Amino acid sequence: MTHASLPDLLVLHTVRVTGVANGTAVSERTGIDQDTVLELLPDFEAYGWVTHVAFGDTSGWTLTERGRDEDTRKLAEELEEAGARAAVEQAHKAFEALNGRLVKACTDWQLRPTESDRLASNDHSDPAWDARVLDELTVIGGELTRMISGLADALARFGGYDKRFSAALTRARAGEGRWVAGVGVASCHAVWMELHEDLLSTLGIPRGAEPGSR
Repeated sequence: MTHASLPDLLVLHTVRVTGVANGTAVSERTGIDQDTVLELLPDFEAYGWVTHVAFGDTSGWTLTERGRDEDTRKLAEELEEAGARAAVEQAHKAFEALNGRLVKACTDWQLRPTESDRLASNDHSDPAWDARVLDELTVIGGELTRMISGLADALARFGGYDKRFSAALTRARAGEGRWVAGVGVASCHAVWMELHEDLLSTLGIPRGAEPGSR
């Protein structure tokens, strides 16, 4: 039976995986009503788990070290209670198998080497090059859907990553290129990196400690 996370974990963990998020974004991401989110976040600030930051036109909540420790504790408790470790470990292995392809696809979207410059920016003047990248992302998206299907059966909070990836890819195919690897939007790359953080934090694996990491 699918395990549904408690609201306090969902809100705290969403701040962690997104890096910086306002109340509206947290509410939309978790499906928790905004009034509840806006009650929890100030409480978390009082506990020293989150802090509010602003830079330029962007503002939102971000985790403190104490908040990261608390989130890690809650995740470990949930993983044990749900009996979901095997499912998350399996998904993490599937993710690792796809990660190199995703990184290469995003790099190829940003760079298109020439004979004189192997780091030349992709000016998107070669439709065949871009189509190949989008086709590869489509294949990866299909694998992601299968991965998330099994994972969300164990922990409901993992549901939706595949849909967000697909939505970004649809916008990229419609001509909005920043939805492949852009920052400040839920691009394919951004969604992928959030899922990576979610898997690592759920399993208690420090970033950079995976096999093959440098």
